[in-house]
Amino acid sequence: MIQVKNKSLQPLALFFTLGGVWDTIAGILYIFVIGTGRNIDNPPMDPFYSIFLGSFFLCFAYLQFMSALNIRRYAFNVGCLIIGRVFYIVLLYSYMVFVPGFPDTFWFTGIIDGLLTISYLIFAVKGGLSLRDLFLPEIERSQLRTEKK
Repeated sequence: MIQVKNKSLQPLALFFTLGGVWDTIAGILYIFVIGTGRNIDNPPMDPFYSIFLGSFFLCFAYLQFMSALNIRRYAFNVGCLIIGRVFYIVLLYSYMVFVPGFPDTFWFTGIIDGLLTISYLIFAVKGGLSLRDLFLPEIERSQLRTEKK
């Protein structure tokens, strides 16, 4: 189990909530604004895919809001979001640099996601969590127990 003594995880919970707000904004934009025939259609995207992606952003936002209420218990969710945001940043900037004609429309989202990721790491460590708590949570023995036949 996570052992944190007298260290506050409130800043981490706050930034995790802010990440949820950011993902809510992204979800609403993808569902209602981004996509072929909408306000932003560069890169062109079929409305189905923009709505599909927007629904994932709203799910991530919900996950962050609920996890922030008990951040110590759900520290693993912070690790999952760190992995997801890093993957997004690498993918986004790789495409902007190496794919000819790929628009740089969303460069600022990489910066915001990068700042959130760095904040998660800093406040997790300052709050007393280890990288193991974020990425490899401990399983309680009661969960591993099997019933005798």
